[in-house]
Amino acid sequence: MRIGIIGAGQLGQMLGYAAHDLGHECFFLDPANKPPAASVGPVIQAAFDDRVALAILAEKCDVLTYEFENVPVAALADIADLVPIYPPPEALHHAQDRLAEKRLFQNLGIPLPEFRAIDSSKDLHEAVGSLGLPLVIKTRRLGYDGKGQFVMRAAEQFDAAWQALGNRELIAEQWVEFDYEVSAIGVRNAKGEIANYCLTRNEHADGILRISRAPAEDTALTELATVHMRNLLEHLNYVGVLALELFVVGPSLLANEFAPRVHNSGHWSIEGATTSQFSNHILAISGEAPRPTDNLGHAGMLNLIGEIPDAARKLTACSLHDYGKTPRPGRKLGHITVIADSASARDRKISQINEIVTKSYTQ
Repeated sequence: MRIGIIGAGQLGQMLGYAAHDLGHECFFLDPANKPPAASVGPVIQAAFDDRVALAILAEKCDVLTYEFENVPVAALADIADLVPIYPPPEALHHAQDRLAEKRLFQNLGIPLPEFRAIDSSKDLHEAVGSLGLPLVIKTRRLGYDGKGQFVMRAAEQFDAAWQALGNRELIAEQWVEFDYEVSAIGVRNAKGEIANYCLTRNEHADGILRISRAPAEDTALTELATVHMRNLLEHLNYVGVLALELFVVGPSLLANEFAPRVHNSGHWSIEGATTSQFSNHILAISGEAPRPTDNLGHAGMLNLIGEIPDAARKLTACSLHDYGKTPRPGRKLGHITVIADSASARDRKISQINEIVTKSYTQ
């Protein structure tokens, strides 16, 4: 099968490798020169909303998918009659607008922090009064890795918050003192067959995912997340991999956001699961049944941000993934995966590797 992938970054690259291993051919569309996925298939160099380029990609392929959630939905509508597009554009629509996303969670009975739509400074004043402080203010569109956000901790920050984010569609979210964050990753094909990965515990810094640990061993939370995942997948008539990020608050889960694609917090599955999230995404969009998602041990994943130090390349007893990207502050350049027989052994490995890598950053 010929698979078209919109976006040729590291997620596209890993999808391409998985597709190749499953006997498929991949074509990509991306405006970048020599993006990571160029190592695994031809890239049409064009903007993501270039309707001519999208039509060319559609004509070359049997199915289209995408690696990030800011693909223009309107542009996809023009080629929807030419080729199946998975995940469905409706999922993109909800994921691209935080307000639509929150209302989707509400409609499905998935608990989430209180929120308010913000269209004016008056709306923000009212949100401060009803939700209290601190308050998280976010752009409704195009925010990722902590971008497009402002945490307002005191009333005196009102003008600064409005200056930073005003004159755009915004959403204000109630501040949540959560215990930790987890992500649920599920996959569904067009026949409605579903498979779920274990719950993954995540650690962030400066809005960027730094470390993931799988499994997050809490049976009750896992069962709850699985119910929420099924509701989302079935409501959206979803095909492919979906990631749902959740806050753990005592025995409860509060939805943060979802991503209609393979996800950074699932990278551990390449070495740590019977079938990786990338392989299961390709299987689902190509009409196959999802394969087993069992863990192959206790897995940990560390993102390499800004640069890949030489010390990281010399590590043993772990797996280094170098995306082949140009170093830049705040940019995800690669990741390291570790697998161990126990959670404690995994955590020791993560701590040791993190110390080595962090020291290298500061030397």
